[in-house]
Formats: sequence, C-alpha cells, structure tokens
Amino acid sequence: MARSKIVYECSTCGEQVPKWVGRCGSCGNWNTLVESTIGGEAPGTPAAPDLKHVANHRPAVPLAELDERACVPLPTGVVEFDRVLGGGLVAGSITLVGGEPGVGKSTLLTQVTASWAAQHSPALSVSAEESPQQVSGRFARLGLAGDGVHVGGDCNINGVLADIADLKPGLAIIDSIQTVFDPDLSSAPGSVAQVRQCAHRLAIAARENNCAVVLVGHVTKDGSLAGPRVLEHLVDSVLSFDGEREVGLRVLRALKHRFGATGELGVFEMTGTGLVTVDDPSGRMLGDRQTDAAGSAVAVTIEGRRAVVLEVQGLLIGSEIPNPRRSATGFDQKRMAMLLAVMQKQLGLSFAKHDAYLSVVGGLKITEPGSDVAVCAALTSSLRDIAIPDDIIAIGEVGLAGELRSVAGLELRLAEAARLGFRRAVIPATDQHKFDAPLEIIGAPNLFLALAQLGLRQSTQVQSAA
Repeated sequence: MARSKIVYECSTCGEQVPKWVGRCGSCGNWNTLVESTIGGEAPGTPAAPDLKHVANHRPAVPLAELDERACVPLPTGVVEFDRVLGGGLVAGSITLVGGEPGVGKSTLLTQVTASWAAQHSPALSVSAEESPQQVSGRFARLGLAGDGVHVGGDCNINGVLADIADLKPGLAIIDSIQTVFDPDLSSAPGSVAQVRQCAHRLAIAARENNCAVVLVGHVTKDGSLAGPRVLEHLVDSVLSFDGEREVGLRVLRALKHRFGATGELGVFEMTGTGLVTVDDPSGRMLGDRQTDAAGSAVAVTIEGRRAVVLEVQGLLIGSEIPNPRRSATGFDQKRMAMLLAVMQKQLGLSFAKHDAYLSVVGGLKITEPGSDVAVCAALTSSLRDIAIPDDIIAIGEVGLAGELRSVAGLELRLAEAARLGFRRAVIPATDQHKFDAPLEIIGAPNLFLALAQLGLRQSTQVQSAA
C-alpha cells in the first residue's frame, strides 16, 4: 500500500502543491493553502470515494430517441424565483444558491419548498445547520402549512441520500453543502474534499431519482462562493442572492444556468411575513426620488430580459488630503475612476481636490456599461450643484475619448422609461434614427453634448430629434 504524504490544498479552488506557499498559483488567492493528507491509510484523497460510489453504467443511446421534454422546467410557484431559472426547476438538476449570512436564503427556499409541495410532489428539506424543530418554527413564522414537506436534520451525506432514495421527493433542499460530510473522508466538514465529494454524490442522486436538488452555499468575505471552484462546474445552475440588511430589497441573479439564459433578475422585498415578490422593480426604485436634488440622474440597466430604471446618485465634496477618496456602492469602483478621468481629460472638469461618492439607490448593482452617461451626469450634477430635469433619462456607454457608444437592449430600455412617464432620452447619436420610440429621442455623439442636453453644460451644437 502506498505511503501517505502531506500536501497543501487551496481551500478556494482545490489546487494541490507539495509545499506551502502564500499565494495559490491556480486561483491567485492569498493564504488559502491548508495541510492535507493523501494516500496510504488516510482516505483523504477523493479518488477512492468517487470510484466507490460511482453510478451504474448507462449505455449510450441514439440522440433521436431522447425526449427533450424531460428538461422542461416545472414552476415552483414563487414567481421571481421561476423567472430567474427560466420557468422553474428541472427534474434531476442541481442548483447552488449563495449569499451573505442573514440575507434570507433559508427564508426564500422555505417558501419555494412549501409552494413546490403544494403544487407538485413531496419535498425534502434537509437542514444540517438547524434542528428539524427550528425548521418547523420557520414554516410557522412564515404562515406556511408545509403539507407534503419532509424535514431531515442529518449531517451525514449517507443519511441524506437514504432519505432521497426512500421518499423520492421532487425537490430536495440541502442547507448547506458546507455542513454535510462524508464519513469516508478524514477531512473536516466544509473542506475542499468534503464539499467536492458531497456535491458529486448529490448530483448522482439527483439524476438517479429524478429529483431537483438545491444546495445552499456559503460565501467568503469578498462575496465569492466558498469551496472549490469545481463545485460551480458540477452544478447546473448558480444563483446569487444579494441585498443589504438595512434595505428591504433582495435580488436573485443567475450566474450560470444550463437550461436557459443567465443574467436574469428576480427582485424580492423582505417583510415580517417573509419575502414578497416585487412585480415592478423600476417603480419601486424611483418611489422615494427627490426630483429637484443635484447629484441625481436616472439610468436604465438590462438584467436578463428585463429593463430596470434606477436612480444613480453622485456626491462631490472638497477634500484636503493628497489622495481624494473614491467610493462606489452598486457600481464598479474602477470604472467610476475611469469615468472621472475621462471627464477630466475630455471636458476639462477637475476632481483632484474632491472626494467622489457614487451610489445606486435601492441596493441593486449595475454590471453593464449602459449606465455610464447617467453616472457621469450624476457626478457632474453634484460638482456644479445643478439638478437634472426630472423628465429625462440618459443611456449609453462612454469611451476613453469621450464618445458615446451603442448599448444592447436600447429599445427595451426606452419602452420601460416611457412606461414610467419619462418624456425624453439622451442616447448615442448612432442609434438616434434606428427605430421609433415612445418618447423624444436626443442623439449625442459624445459626453460633452450629452451633458449639455441634460442641462449640465452650455452648447449650441446638440443634435436632437423628436
């Protein structure tokens, strides 16, 4: 029998090296290598358990004999959850849901479990972090009957798989993948080997029992999913559940989805009775907006197949320190710094003696460049202490030369803005005559002319068309 040996394994990506180093050469993270024993008597290597628990061989079949309807999603009944997953959960699939502690992951999946059991087949809720009595208490607090829901509290993966095989549920919730363990492995629950092995066995069980499995995953302090990177490759879908604890809004996004489009957005509001679907995110985001305040601009972003109108707020304040502060909430801070540099170079605005703060109101995050003009407008509005008219929006990407570039989904953005009562829109000049819009279109080839139309700079060269 081979002698056991010591290796160092990255807790983020699972990379193994013979000597400890400060930074993982695979994923680039610092101080993530931990000591691990492989080979010999120690069952720390995942290869042996993987082979032991491998599923029975299924021979290949002709493509024409396969029924694509087997991958049709079944709606859970939680509308925004189904929207993000393209209609619902697919039988035999495995989904990973990650989010900060306390954001409401357990609340969301409790509502999904109860709704599923009421409409379809029995559901299994396994909480390795809580007792079955605590799970029952959550159902009671949320006012959910829980008919058809079975509750398990086993941390041992063998017990969880036995429950799935015995009950044959249509849905199984595992909360969380970091707290279940495989007794065949010597490492502690939550380690790279344990997370990888337990997820692998659950994926096999999901397909063998035609059961949709949803895993709850922890996140690290920088917001990324905890555990090995292979976990994200193993599952069919990866969902991110975000939100500020002080703000009632919660946002569900699909980062990966094998059965449909990614980037779809679901919006909820946390209340005393659980999560409530927000049917009109745009109206909710603009509900408390002060229309006469300097430093406020309206942007329209695209999330999947949905356009969302957002308020972007900028604040410029004098600074006496050599390196003024740059802070962004809900927007990429490096991109904000780039836009400040573009305005300084192309427009002659000086931000060197100002702290700059940017916030996307409502807790949402802008992840695409179509809101660049609105961001520049909010910052310039604060710098000049001039309020932007309340009937106008700004759409477009800003290049390093100050030019306005086309963005995807422009027609959808304009339709959503018109629905909320906006009458004018500043867009890139190249898109000005491409289609008829339900509001006045103002084309601007560059940022200088765009800010002029927003009332922030004086110019007589602005191109406009109704």
